[in-house]
Amino acid sequence: MTTATAISAGNGSFVHEAMLYRDADDYLNGTLAFIRGGIGAGEPVLVAVPGPNLRLIDGALGPARDGVRLTDMAEAGRNPGRIIPGVLHAFVDAHPDGRVRIIGEPIWAGRSDVAYPACVQHEALINVAMARHPVTILCPYDVTALRPDVLADAAATHPVLVDGRGRRTSPGYAEPARVVEAFNRPLPAPAEPPRVLLFDWAGLPAVRALVADAAARHDLPEDRAIDLQIAVNEVATNAVTHGRVPATLRVWPDGSVLICEVNDSGEMTDQMAGRVPPAPNSEGGRGLLLVNHLCDLVRCHTDPGGTTVRMHVGR
Repeated sequence: MTTATAISAGNGSFVHEAMLYRDADDYLNGTLAFIRGGIGAGEPVLVAVPGPNLRLIDGALGPARDGVRLTDMAEAGRNPGRIIPGVLHAFVDAHPDGRVRIIGEPIWAGRSDVAYPACVQHEALINVAMARHPVTILCPYDVTALRPDVLADAAATHPVLVDGRGRRTSPGYAEPARVVEAFNRPLPAPAEPPRVLLFDWAGLPAVRALVADAAARHDLPEDRAIDLQIAVNEVATNAVTHGRVPATLRVWPDGSVLICEVNDSGEMTDQMAGRVPPAPNSEGGRGLLLVNHLCDLVRCHTDPGGTTVRMHVGR
């Protein structure tokens, strides 16, 4: 597991592997070999995994700990849409002069079903976003705790599989665009009847007012209420700019989470929207990037009949 061979698109320097593990020993054997291989090669290493596994790796690193950046994926990747720009790209861009290694675990037992489709789309889009970067990414998958369909999706989104038998090309690997489209599914119905507002350009203040009122009723902390207002305003502005008016805002609570959904008549054709930081001189491309940064989860569905963007923010 210590040597990576590039099997991917782009310039041949990108490697994206799924590590299939069965228990804590298996997990540590694979991740520590990967980390030590990176350190030995002089490559900066980022470990972004959920808290319990992060503590497991941290406790086993020993002196190598000083050369590794540790990030709790349950926090940094709570919204899968922010992982590519906020975790992967951020680390790659911080080390522009050479190869880097990243352990990223965006899917784990207990990850919510509502977030799962966005997680699979994220794993597929890594193969597009990182294709021309000198980076090796290892994604652990627990074969004893995850469902068979989740493991099949891992095979579809990773060109290489790694387990106790070694490394091999994934026979199930699929083109990223096909995977993303397969999970571009209509979103589930609201948990309860939502508040509904039809709006055009002149109605944007009413959009912000409705979100503020709903946030207050839901007891969202002030900072999270502001985050949600900014995110919804960004999506609503985009809706009336690129789609036919009126667009529709729906708002409803779901447990501790407040959900705001904007629907418009336009089709979102860029699968990487909100995933890749735009060039510094770009005049656009930051809207969904900001929305992903501010929200706990963003789900999208788009087809020729329109686009729905659903934003989740919790207490």
